[in-house]
Amino acid sequence: MITRALSVLETMRQENGLYVASVSEGYQYIWVRDTCYSALVHLNSHDGRYEETLRSLLNIFHSYEWKIRFHCEKRPYEAYEYIHPRYSVKTGSELTDPWGNAQNDAIGLFLFTVGMGTARGKKILRDERDRELIALLVRYLINLEFWHDADNGMWEENREIHASSVGACTAGLLAVRGIVDVDWEWIKRGLTQVLSLFPHESASKTCDLAQLSLVYPYRLLPPDMSLHVVTQVEQNLLRKLGTIRYAGDQNYQEDGQEAQWCLGLPWLGLSHLTLGNVKKAKSYLLWTESVMSAPGVLPELYLGRSERPNINTPLAWAQSVYIVLYQELAALAT
Repeated sequence: MITRALSVLETMRQENGLYVASVSEGYQYIWVRDTCYSALVHLNSHDGRYEETLRSLLNIFHSYEWKIRFHCEKRPYEAYEYIHPRYSVKTGSELTDPWGNAQNDAIGLFLFTVGMGTARGKKILRDERDRELIALLVRYLINLEFWHDADNGMWEENREIHASSVGACTAGLLAVRGIVDVDWEWIKRGLTQVLSLFPHESASKTCDLAQLSLVYPYRLLPPDMSLHVVTQVEQNLLRKLGTIRYAGDQNYQEDGQEAQWCLGLPWLGLSHLTLGNVKKAKSYLLWTESVMSAPGVLPELYLGRSERPNINTPLAWAQSVYIVLYQELAALAT
């Protein structure tokens, strides 16, 4: 199963190491978030693929250094002014159609992924220009006042202050402290906001799948609060074929029933593993394998009532979270 899952993920990897979100026509874009989660599959390998992926994202950000520098001084307000979360697979350029482009979590996740890889001894930054770009992205988040900036969040929807977005930025700043200067004050403001929102994701979302990111990969919360987040997701969002993202989710809703997102199952597994619950993590691994649409293939979601997989099958993000869970459990067994 794992060999097949890896080969399926490979179909979405481009020559430069970036990943399209899915092989389906409408999802053949480079999302920063999907690519960073996919890179985690190679975090413990020594084949250079992790570095290649992050360097290719650095190249995209270098091409928009003028924009980053501008918004290090002038705070963006309109969504199009933000550093975009998705790019053309052919040109690496921003997509110009209207979109929820204010996604601070994507920038925070990128910094986190760079910092985590660097801490593992991976030489991601090639020169001083790369280091300066990381410093610019830090300045961008600070000028944005990420700790109380209303962004579109992980699901690219309504602009609110999202715990998962603030958490991503906070974790990102923590991760790159050994690479560039980051004043503890900005990290403190982020942590304070995450704790003030707890146990909610935002003013309108009392429970959201995105909150699992505070447990894995960011590990921002103490064990008791992390357990609360995991339990809250299980009690409110867990379904037969995955998890819903939040109550009342309209995306792919069918006959009044929310779609069941497959990545929620291995994500819960990784969250339990983070908390030391190995047995529970193993059960989620098996559960994930049982909902695959074909051996080694995870859809983005199953429609609510008909329980059919949607067109975005396979989904790189879901594939990668499953593979990382498998890898982490296999490492414990050796």
